[in-house]
Amino acid sequence: MARLSRLSLPGRLHHILQRGNNRQAVVLDDEDRAALLQALRDEAAQAQVAVHAYVLMDNHLHLLATPATAEGVSQMMQGLGRRYVRAFNRRHGRSGTLFEGRYRSTLLQPEPHLLPAMAYLDLNPVRTGQAARAADWPWSSHGHYAGLRQSDWLQTHPLYWALGNTPFARQQAYADAVQAGISQQQHAALGRAVHSGWALGDEDFLAQVQAEADRRVTPGRPGRPRKPAESE
Repeated sequence: MARLSRLSLPGRLHHILQRGNNRQAVVLDDEDRAALLQALRDEAAQAQVAVHAYVLMDNHLHLLATPATAEGVSQMMQGLGRRYVRAFNRRHGRSGTLFEGRYRSTLLQPEPHLLPAMAYLDLNPVRTGQAARAADWPWSSHGHYAGLRQSDWLQTHPLYWALGNTPFARQQAYADAVQAGISQQQHAALGRAVHSGWALGDEDFLAQVQAEADRRVTPGRPGRPRKPAESE
């Protein structure tokens, strides 16, 4: 059976996962992390993709983003691969591929999944033992939304603005929500969606994106139980 085209729609929230080839490291130090982040910033602007949140890990990265065009996410990820891998190989005296050939992505219904998905990203280094708290990991968007640092290139999603009437109220509400964590069910659903590529949302949302994409967006009936994806 032919593989379905990757699900990508303009104006829709995407969760994107790019892993290192054979799960190898894609960054070796903070200079690499800074270069990867700059390349992401540049390629997102070039491809007209609004990046809402991110986390850079040693062997993978997650993004939450909304493209202006159907091709935007693909263009951003291809550009990121070309630009960053060329610089990484030059710096470390190596050649060949660095990223897994096919990035993974899915569509999320913003309400109720955006804020749990942001926490899912922020808590990634906590789950892997690389940070005691989300606030301790400088290579994610958590600091921006919790009021610890500014990342002026990030595009704030409207649902974040709804967290409070003042910057401090929003920052505190967001930090508290991440500190509280997400349920096992939410974690499993988000992981399963990005690994499988099937959209995550209620029946009305799934019907809308299926009509827009003109293809299946779920493997079966919405809500059908499936084996939880490996945590990442």
